[in-house]
Amino acid sequence: MQHISIFRGNFICTPESGRLKIDEDTFCIVENGSVRELTKTLPDSLSSLPVTDLRPYIVIPAFSDIHVHAPHLPNAGIGFDEELLPWLNHYTFPLETKFADTAFAERVYKKFIRELWKCGTLHASVFATLHKKPTELLFSLFRESGLGAFIGKVNMDRNSIPGLTETTEESVIATEELIAEFGSAQSDRINYIMTPRFVPSTTEKLMRKLGDLVEKYNLPVQSHLDENRNEVAWVKELHPQFENYADVYEAFGLMPEGRTIMAHCIYLSDHEVKLLCDKKVYAAHCAMSNADLSSGIMPVRTYSQAGLRIGLASDVGGAEVYSMMRHITETIRVSKLYWVQHPESSPVTVPEAFYMATKVSGSFFGKTGSFEPGYGFDALVIDDSSLDTGCTFSMKERLERFLYTGDDRQIKTRYFGGKEIPEPFRG
Repeated sequence: MQHISIFRGNFICTPESGRLKIDEDTFCIVENGSVRELTKTLPDSLSSLPVTDLRPYIVIPAFSDIHVHAPHLPNAGIGFDEELLPWLNHYTFPLETKFADTAFAERVYKKFIRELWKCGTLHASVFATLHKKPTELLFSLFRESGLGAFIGKVNMDRNSIPGLTETTEESVIATEELIAEFGSAQSDRINYIMTPRFVPSTTEKLMRKLGDLVEKYNLPVQSHLDENRNEVAWVKELHPQFENYADVYEAFGLMPEGRTIMAHCIYLSDHEVKLLCDKKVYAAHCAMSNADLSSGIMPVRTYSQAGLRIGLASDVGGAEVYSMMRHITETIRVSKLYWVQHPESSPVTVPEAFYMATKVSGSFFGKTGSFEPGYGFDALVIDDSSLDTGCTFSMKERLERFLYTGDDRQIKTRYFGGKEIPEPFRG
């Protein structure tokens, strides 16, 4: 059955990297939740339909976060004097043990989802913990919220702490049960994603079995790759038979083409860059987390010129905030610092970073992140009047000011598939 909604406003998106497409005072015709067209004049056949007037605001695609840890909200901003591996053992793993308590998990997960909503992140690729029942709860809460997500139970059968352990068999059985309950056939918004924490926490036996499940159920995969120099060296010690870190995932079937997210990717070798390009992997750039944990700076320009697909991610609690506006501007800032040391590598621009946080990251979840025909009308209405200084700004400048000086208070309305999404779990 055809359902048409019409919106009138100032629409900004990035159909391609580096190019802002700005449609001022334009009608957006939305059919069954997806954009049919942007037009300056309505056809006569639609002239009698009601129009939602979003002027004088700007309307942008909703953000997508392709790497975030749902249980880490309580630790956001804690422990950043540590590097990655000690930080995991001293802060992250002890926190995750608390999620054996489903009541504790429910409190944190509701707040986590509400934070995503506040910041305009309507799609996310999410790590849970290794606990099965709290992971089931996280799926149910996302379904209730109206947001979209790929969610995975973390798999880890080695190199953890007491209270956060599972056997290989326990990990595989719980994972397959969750796939049966929450796999792709169950929802068009919520899906299961295979989630080995990282190579040091998963034995070869477990990785092989997870790879078999990926093939059996045609699943996507998310994990970590080349985040920290000590981590990279540890992987080499654990798996000396492999040339590099990425080869371990590929060897065990944990890098399905076009359906893999690898977070951080700071220290990729030329071989790894080629492998990730060949496999159409999404590299999740976590600029803030990489700085907070002293991990390093991803050479974004070098990778993008090589053809690597790069989306943006918050990685809370490796970073302290969920706001993709902050991660857009942090991506730009650290690229400028990298450029100072590497003059051949030009900084990332606002349109490029905006593209990464909307269209590139969004493409992992389907057709979202743009206002091109066929894309879901997943949108944020930005009321930037509170940022007014008495000056007149272009649409591009209004977007820049929102990204650099705004926050969730300027997000007036959030739409998912053409429907307004109210704040979940309020109160």
